[in-house]
Amino acid sequence: MFPVPLDAVIFDMDGLLLDTERLYRTAIFGACEDLGHNMQDSLHLSLVGTPKEIGDAKLRAHFGDDFAIDAYHEKCRTRFRILCATNMPLRQGASEILDWLKELNIPRAVATSTPRMLALDHLDRAGIIDRIDAVVTRTDVELGKPHPETFLKAAAAVGGRPSHCLALEDSYNGIRAATTAGMVTVMVPDMLPPTEEIRRLGVSVAPNLHCVLSDLQSSI
Repeated sequence: MFPVPLDAVIFDMDGLLLDTERLYRTAIFGACEDLGHNMQDSLHLSLVGTPKEIGDAKLRAHFGDDFAIDAYHEKCRTRFRILCATNMPLRQGASEILDWLKELNIPRAVATSTPRMLALDHLDRAGIIDRIDAVVTRTDVELGKPHPETFLKAAAAVGGRPSHCLALEDSYNGIRAATTAGMVTVMVPDMLPPTEEIRRLGVSVAPNLHCVLSDLQSSI
């Protein structure tokens, strides 16, 4: 199931390490309401794991070219900051798997579609940035997910060969990106369930990071 030897583990951030997708959902629905629009569940789910420029195109296609995209993003940021002002929640098992990998000196990197300054701030406030060796963000690449560049740069940053890296993702675009990068990929679902397409990519599915950790401990 896992690469041997295991050069590195590459983590997505939102919805994988950080339990933030539901907070983003609340912020997104609220921001749309502030602007006089009704967000739909199907549109929201299509935005999960999607780079900003692609998400913006989807929003304009749905709400119209005059959709106030800058105001929308500002309202989303404000609402999200309020929602996680006192706590940046971790997903179940995130702290434990990072600690175990650090003990074994297995490099750990983050590959995220979030802009760099926000990603570093969120990882810091979640209390896990000291357990991560490299962070590659949307700011650091020319092409975001589902293009593999984010994962390839994350692997390179920690000296990992892509085929010997384990990638952990919760979104379809993330799974596509990591698989195209040539990594062994495990989906840990959050907002999105695994689809037939995802399963055809040869992706394993784990209910949470505790299960991924248990499987790693059994195989290494």
